[in-house]
Amino acid sequence: MSNLRVGLTGGIGSGKSTVARLLADRGAFVVDADAIAREVVSPGSDGLAALVDHFGVRILNADGSLNRQELAGIVFADPDERAQLDAITHPRIAGLTHERYKLAAPGQIIVHDVPLLVELGLASGYDHVVVVDCPDEIRVQRLVERGLTAADARSRIAAQATREQRLAVADTVLDNSTTADDLVVQVDALWEQLTSGIRHES
Repeated sequence: MSNLRVGLTGGIGSGKSTVARLLADRGAFVVDADAIAREVVSPGSDGLAALVDHFGVRILNADGSLNRQELAGIVFADPDERAQLDAITHPRIAGLTHERYKLAAPGQIIVHDVPLLVELGLASGYDHVVVVDCPDEIRVQRLVERGLTAADARSRIAAQATREQRLAVADTVLDNSTTADDLVVQVDALWEQLTSGIRHES
C-alpha cells in the first residue's frame, strides 16, 4: 500500500509547526525538513566535513559544531558560495529525507514539514500541498511575542515567499488567523479528506 505524501508549508509565524504536531497526533508520519538540514551537518557528519573542506575551520565553533552565523555571513554575501553550500547540503538532505520516508508504515500518511517548499520549487513532488496561511501583521505580532523586534520579524517575512506565492501551490489552505480551536476544526477536516482519499484508492 503506497503512502500519500503531503507537503506542509507556511511562512514564519504562521503556525505550521502547530499543524504538523496536530497531524502527528492524528497518525501522520511527520518528517521535519529543518531537523534533517541540521542533522546532515551535525558534528562528525560527512556533510560538516565537506563544508569545512570548502569554507575552512572558521565556520566551526570551539566545540566542533557548525557556526551557522559565520557560515550565513559568508554565503549571503556571495551567490557563488551560496551555490557551493547548496551543492554540499541539498543532496544529503534529499537522501536522508527519502530514508526517513521509508520508515513510515504501509499506508501511513507522510507529512513533510518544509518551510521553504515554495522557495525551493518542491510543490510538484507531493500528492497534496497544505499551506498554513495567516496575515503578515498577525505573524509579526507572534514573532514579537517570541522575542524578535518588529523590524526583524518583517525582514524575515520579506525574505521568504509571499502569501500569494504559497497560496498559488496550495491544494488545501488552513487559515490560522483566528483561534486555536478553529485551527483544530480545520485540521480535522483536512485529516478526514486525506484519509478518505486513501480509503478510496485502496
